[in-house]
Amino acid sequence: MNLCPLFLALLVSAEPDLLGPGDHTRSIKLGEQTRSYLVHIPKGYDPKKPTPVVLALHGAAMNGPMMAPFCGLSAKADEGGFIVVYPSGTGAGIFLTWNAGGIRNGMGSKADDVAFIGKLLDDLGTVATVDPKRVYACGMSNGAMMCYKLAAELSDRIAAIAPVAGTIAIEESKPKRPVPVLHFHGTKDTFVPFGNPAGKTPGFMRLKSVEDSVQTWVKLNGCEEKPRATDELSKAGDELKVTRKSFGPGKDGAEVVLITIDGGGHTWPGQKPPVGFMGKSAMNISANDLIWEFFQKHSLK
Repeated sequence: MNLCPLFLALLVSAEPDLLGPGDHTRSIKLGEQTRSYLVHIPKGYDPKKPTPVVLALHGAAMNGPMMAPFCGLSAKADEGGFIVVYPSGTGAGIFLTWNAGGIRNGMGSKADDVAFIGKLLDDLGTVATVDPKRVYACGMSNGAMMCYKLAAELSDRIAAIAPVAGTIAIEESKPKRPVPVLHFHGTKDTFVPFGNPAGKTPGFMRLKSVEDSVQTWVKLNGCEEKPRATDELSKAGDELKVTRKSFGPGKDGAEVVLITIDGGGHTWPGQKPPVGFMGKSAMNISANDLIWEFFQKHSLK
């Protein structure tokens, strides 16, 4: 009996199906945990061409599927031709968080989320044609803190990051390579304060200020301490003034950019906040447009 055709048929059937345009949910095992992520494959996706990937990390008390409408990145992915991934953290029900640091006294997630993101990228590579030199991470609040952790601990796979309304929460950042950073923050953010968080956040939390976070990566990327350029993105008559400060380029062309929303809250610029207590959102700019514009400038060498 010739087993070769049967063996080949079983081998083919065991291979995962390639994903087509649209939304798909994937599950992966990490130790004893089953973790999940939502992936949006853009319209016009060509599996024969390596495609950039943007990880969009949700804030605390959210999950991946909730992040998709919150930030609206899927529409930008269709326009820009990149894959956007919405991973889910760990916790109870839909109220999930990332182990991004900053939580003391034994509180917070203990999950190895850096390992999870690495395994997620491995899994995604089996069902989509990913460009490994153009994998990026953006995130909101706790997800932004996780972006900074990924830049510090997974810099060999993450080409650039764009944290929104979240600062560095880990004690030390020791990346293997310079990582370009685009940071958005509102001056009236009451959840992750723009200035010194001491006394403004719960006692079990320890976060860096926006200035400390930016300057940490200015130094790590070998940029000059003072910005090379400052420009205003808002226009006369806009409700919120938006200013951009650019540092660098430093080592390997890495740069750090801070976009400050004067009067902005704990929000994603260009998107209306789902609840009023998050504060005002800058509707005169689009974080999604600026993030993709920034990411396109940077790739792994």
